[in-house]
Amino acid sequence: MTINKIKRTALCLSLLTAFSCTDNFEDINTNPEGATIEQLDQDYNSIKSLFKPAFNHLFISETTWQYQIQQSLQADGWSGYMTTPVPFGPQNNHDYVLNGGWNSYAWDDAYVNIISYLYKAEQRSKDKFDQFYAWSLILKVATMQRITDMYGPAVYSKFGKGVATYDSQKEIYTQMFKDLDFAVTELTKRNAAGEKTAFDETDLSLYEGKYANWTKYANSLRLRMAMRISKVDPALAKVEAEKAVSHSLGVFTATADGLKIKSPTDLNVIDVMSHSWVGLFMGADMESILGGYQDPRISKYWNTSKVTPGEYKGVRTGIIYPSGSTYSKFSQTGPRTKTGEITWMSTAEVYFLRAEGALRGWNMGGTAQSLYEAGIKSSFEQNGAEGATAYIADNTKLPKDYVDPLNPANNAQAISKITVAWGTDKEKNLEKIITQKWIATYPDGQEAWSEFRRTGYPKLFRISNNQSNGLISTELGVRRLAFSDSEVANNKEGIASGVAALGGLDNGATRLWWDTSAPNF
Repeated sequence: MTINKIKRTALCLSLLTAFSCTDNFEDINTNPEGATIEQLDQDYNSIKSLFKPAFNHLFISETTWQYQIQQSLQADGWSGYMTTPVPFGPQNNHDYVLNGGWNSYAWDDAYVNIISYLYKAEQRSKDKFDQFYAWSLILKVATMQRITDMYGPAVYSKFGKGVATYDSQKEIYTQMFKDLDFAVTELTKRNAAGEKTAFDETDLSLYEGKYANWTKYANSLRLRMAMRISKVDPALAKVEAEKAVSHSLGVFTATADGLKIKSPTDLNVIDVMSHSWVGLFMGADMESILGGYQDPRISKYWNTSKVTPGEYKGVRTGIIYPSGSTYSKFSQTGPRTKTGEITWMSTAEVYFLRAEGALRGWNMGGTAQSLYEAGIKSSFEQNGAEGATAYIADNTKLPKDYVDPLNPANNAQAISKITVAWGTDKEKNLEKIITQKWIATYPDGQEAWSEFRRTGYPKLFRISNNQSNGLISTELGVRRLAFSDSEVANNKEGIASGVAALGGLDNGATRLWWDTSAPNF
């Protein structure tokens, strides 16, 4: 299997040109029958079409190669979820020789295909149709939370203002919290007034445009962001987390509250890569952790292998792959990714966020243990798995050693020594929370990779074929993506401001603002 070639026709390659790419939206969206923007405003038609790209590109739902370039070849492997065991050549993220062509795509795609459209939605709706402005802010924050957690500094506050200098990650998080303040206040007010949603025909999620659901998502997103900065700014993190949970509509609590969309093609790009391309397989960490716990969700996430029939067999990331077909009989993806349903955020994740908050002494509306166990139950329910009660109580099973049936040199002893059952040690309980959140958040490798960088959990196997010549530590792994090649080529001023805000070299070893080496407590 080889990567499909990227074909970009008239693609805007820098943020400055991305701004100009939106200049002709007035022409593009003009009704050929002669209707003006003012006439189209009557049914919000000048705004509605601008939201579709966000749904299709925030989590790539249609085009497989785009997902592969944007996430599969980065975070999905670094998180331990799954890997593409192909010897791609001298520049390979698996081996920590980071491929700028691959790693630029998430940045370019976000700005050209999401942020530019949401910016135009803001121009057409702010102070006029503020329900749409609020919605655009929620989608903007959801997009930029992922982008800043990949790259660090980025263009946020100055987007569309003719200035392409970057905000620091601290500034981005501060502004994202403020944007959510407006969005939550606006939608809460309209929901309380019983206003009929204006989003129903535009919303491509399963929420059907309901203001209450989008408000809960915004609150849950705030909680995720608060936890992300808990080590670098614990005071602000506590304020924002408690604000999310104490809001009148609150955060996700029922499993059905989670935000999902349906792929327009009813296919899942992960399933296509794993089965049609025969190029994406279970990670060794998944086998070790789920297999060791005899976790019932393993049969929902994965199929048994052909190399050891009847058993689940994962592939280690960052080893020497002799050929693209060497590991082609290992476990491929299972029922979870067989449908076109894509989870943006789950209720289980929210319970685990609250559990960690409670562990840190924040008011999360429950004890750390009760919220932790609620998160496991919600994940079991979401995946149609049985046996949650016995699983939660198990205090004996541990992650298991990994055995590569093709090459014993890749064998590895399990690193984690925790059981599932709640304990008494604070640090170990944090490891339990993050490990279970890692299981529940599958297949979103981006969130899993971010939490691994923040906490060091779950404890993952290290790569054995580090080709970075000492640039990236085998122990610490990749900490971020370098800025986009298109920015380096076309936005010198922006890159200079980004590197200054980063406070380190523009490479994969430099830590982000929230990625501090300080202890978890």
